[in-house]
Order: sequence, then structure tokens, then C-alpha cells
Amino acid sequence: MAANYLPYEPQQMMLLPETLQEWLPEGHLAHFISDAVDGLDLGAFHARYDKDGPRNQPFHPAMMVKVLVYGYATGVFSSRKIARKLHEDVAFRVLAARNFPAHRTIRDFRAIHLKELGDLFVQVVRLAREMGLVKLGTIAVDGTKVKANASRHKAMSYGHMLKAEAELKAQIQALLNKARAADEAEKNEPDLDIPAEIARRQDRLDAIAAARARLEARQREADLERGRSDDDDQKPRGKDGKPKGGRYSRPFGVPKDKDQDNFTDPDSRIMQRAGGGFDPAYNAQTAVDDRAHIIVAAELINNASDVRELPTMLEAVKDTLGAYPEQTLADAGYRSEAVFTALAGCTDLVVAIGREGKEHRAINETSLPLTAALVAKRKMPEARDAYRRRKWLAEPPNGWIKNVLGFRQFSMRGLDRVQAEWKLVCMALNLRRMATMQAA
Repeated sequence: MAANYLPYEPQQMMLLPETLQEWLPEGHLAHFISDAVDGLDLGAFHARYDKDGPRNQPFHPAMMVKVLVYGYATGVFSSRKIARKLHEDVAFRVLAARNFPAHRTIRDFRAIHLKELGDLFVQVVRLAREMGLVKLGTIAVDGTKVKANASRHKAMSYGHMLKAEAELKAQIQALLNKARAADEAEKNEPDLDIPAEIARRQDRLDAIAAARARLEARQREADLERGRSDDDDQKPRGKDGKPKGGRYSRPFGVPKDKDQDNFTDPDSRIMQRAGGGFDPAYNAQTAVDDRAHIIVAAELINNASDVRELPTMLEAVKDTLGAYPEQTLADAGYRSEAVFTALAGCTDLVVAIGREGKEHRAINETSLPLTAALVAKRKMPEARDAYRRRKWLAEPPNGWIKNVLGFRQFSMRGLDRVQAEWKLVCMALNLRRMATMQAA
């Protein structure tokens, strides 16, 4: 006897249409993101289109935001891949509601509205607080290096810039001399478009000169912060202006020969990878609340050091949620007497003084009184127990971003645009976390 199967008719048409929402199970992440975006203020997105009049018919901003946020929340960051998902993935089709923007449209919307997309991060954090997922009892601050959208092979060191400039100038001069040569002398030479060759080398020379100027400007700023001046004759001076012995290795404003600048993303900096080696990268900062691992502040800098970022992160938390956290945990990278002074009375700081598992040098109580007080505080059982929570509180969100979402390199270039994209990534992770906590 033949087997009796359930009906299978691939060509069968539906007599009555289904609602799009029925295509996904209840509690799906796409439903949560759709409802969350509907509850956000998207006035800044609409404002860009109000002046264009009724004849202009762009895609609805709410739909575009939902598709982009869901893409980032599920590890789909490329505009081409998002456009393909709108045809192939049920969740994307539900969010787009039969809209199929091309990848250029998605790319341009993200680029034009990147700041507005980043600003939604604050609204999402406040929504998480309304859901009871943020308490501001204890937060942990941590930084992670994220690769810039720049090639290591499109960078040049300061020392090599000086050599390349001299070589290019010599080549340009040789071409100019050749152009001035007599027509008779050129008859036996191979055809050569001398103006184009000069222009090509001049463009390269201009790019190197601009990169060298950026390096020198950064070095001047660094030297000024160290107390140097352009007339110090490379001699360290005390507060009274008198030389105090010793000598600086380089003149004021002159970078080290190995200092590099990147041509594709000049705002990026060469930073060390966790597994070894160096990449053009940014230093992404997160502050994580201990209630549900929600990121309550997300900032980004192009300095590999974390030491000055603790006040910035806490001010971002206060601006978003209206108050400082009761307690703040941070590793030794944030240690600074100036930082401890600036944050005195704002929050209960528990900061490591040395690297974990290693002894630190003795602290001078006279010159570093707050640091010495923190050392004594870290010996108390309550502070030790609190700091033990830092690693499992601060580091998982960075791990989720890189290993679960797969976000290991920025799509945008330039500090302002990368800062906004980092907030977009953190907002997407927050919404994913909020959906999970709501379902639990």
C-alpha cells in the first residue's frame, strides 16, 4: 500500500492573503525591533524630507531604520547583503513590508542619517530603563580595539614620508627638465605623457605632505600637553621656566620616524591587535549596567589609551539617564590621579591600580593621595568582591559584538562617522538583549 503523506502542493495559491506578521513566530526579534522603533522619536529623520514637498516619495524612514537595525542586530552590515536579504529572508521581508530598496538606497540612507541613527542609542537606553533592565547600581567600563575601514598597506611612516617627498620632488624636477628639452632630443625617446606623469607625482606628493602635516600637528599637541614649547631648544624646563637638566630627543613638533598616518582613513590610528600585530583601528568604549548587561554609554576615540575616558563615559551615562551610577568598575588602563580628582564624589570608584595578577609599584601618598586611598580601599573585602564582577560584566558585550554579531571592522571612515556607527552597533546589541530579557 502506498504511503499517505500530508498534502504538498508547491504551486497552490492562497485564496485569502495572510498578514505579514504571521510569517514569523511570536516573540521573534524582528517583531520586537519593529515595536521598539515604532515607539522611538524619528522626527529627525522625517525633517530631512519635509522640505521636498508631496511629490518626493522616498522610502519610509521607520521601515529603513527597522531594516538597518535588524541587519546590525543579526550580523548583516553590508548594504548589498541587506538588499539581498530583503528578497531572501522572511524577517527582513516582514520589516520592509513589500519594500525593496536597492543597496545604494540603503547605503545612502545610512550615510545621510548616520548621526540620527547614532542618536537613537540614547532613546533605546531610556526604553531599557522603562522596562526595568537598567538600574544604575553598578556599571563597568571597558574598551576594545575595532579595526578601521583602512588598509595597513595604505599607511606611511614619518621617516619614509620625508624620503618619499625628496624622491618625488626629484622626479618632478627631472620631468620638468625633460619637458624643457629640445624637440630634436625627444625624437628618440619613447612616448611619454609628461604632464600626466608630473600630475600623478604631484598628487602623490600633495597626499604625503598632507599626511606629514597631520602627524606634525598631532605631535605639536602632544608636546604642548607635556609642557613643551616651540622655543624650548629641546631642553626640559620646570614650572619657573628654567632648564632642569636632560634633553628631549627631538625638536618640538617633530614626530618619531616610525609614527604613521593612514591615507584611506586619516582619523584612524595604528593600534596593537589582541592576538599580536598592528592595525589601523579605533578605541571603542562601553559602559555596561549590571542589571541586564545593557550598554548605557558608548563612545569612541582614536587614542589607544583609555586613561582619560572614564569621566567622558560617566558624563555620557548622566546625560542619558540623568544620574551617575552608584558604583563604577574599571581596569588599570583607566588609572589616573587627575581622573580620580575629577570624579571625586560622583560615584564609588573601584579601579585596578596594576595589571591583574602582578604587583604594582609603591604609591607616593604625597603626590598621589587619591590613588593611595584607592589602593587601601581595594584591600577591603567589599571592594575586592565588587571588582571580581568587572570582567564578567564589562567584557561580554564586547565579545558579543565581535563574535556573535561578527562586527570586527567599521564600514564608515572618519572619526565622527565611526563614532555614530559604534552607537548603532551598541543600540542593535541592546535591542537584541532586551528582546531576550523580555521573553525570559
